[in-house]
Amino acid sequence: RSFSSEEGFLKDCSVPNPSWNKDLRLLFDQFTKKCENGSWKHLSSYKRGPATRIKDFKNFLDPEHMKEEQMSQTQLFTRSFDEGLGFEYVMFYNEVEKRVVCLFQGGPYLEGAPGFLHGGALATMVDATLATCVMIFGGVAMTANLNINYKRPVPLCSVVVINSQLDKVEGRKCFVSCNVQSVDEKTLYSEATSLFIKLKPSLT
Repeated sequence: RSFSSEEGFLKDCSVPNPSWNKDLRLLFDQFTKKCENGSWKHLSSYKRGPATRIKDFKNFLDPEHMKEEQMSQTQLFTRSFDEGLGFEYVMFYNEVEKRVVCLFQGGPYLEGAPGFLHGGALATMVDATLATCVMIFGGVAMTANLNINYKRPVPLCSVVVINSQLDKVEGRKCFVSCNVQSVDEKTLYSEATSLFIKLKPSLT
């Protein structure tokens, strides 16, 4: 299925469901515990972005290209699969360290080479994590450049940790970076750097 009911749109997809494996559940519990002292915060996630975010980007949409009726049918690409089949993830952020961590489990519909996660699926989650980092600490922005170095293939249905941080801000330019590691931090799957450009104030 590509679309869900309105009830499905309102469901928080960033909390455990039956498809989460034990590694994802364990990491979720560990970060939830870190949230107790306020150093980390959990990010809720739904099939459709919040109205405030849609408003931020609305001025970039061509009214002839995307009408209100079509907008009402949109949903986030990373939340468009049934539970367990595609992108299962949750994000936490640390305001002091300007970091966002994404715990990601790639489902069977994201296969590339047999038994491994498609590189484009990993790039999607890297971009989503970096974008979230910029949105929280830098403001409304869009990806201008994304460079990924793939070190090792990610086994399908396994869990990886995407550690991102805001490196610097120069005017409207936001520089961010991340690495993708195994749960035990012994395997480095990829590294990435990215440039985001903040939208002009007159357009937000």
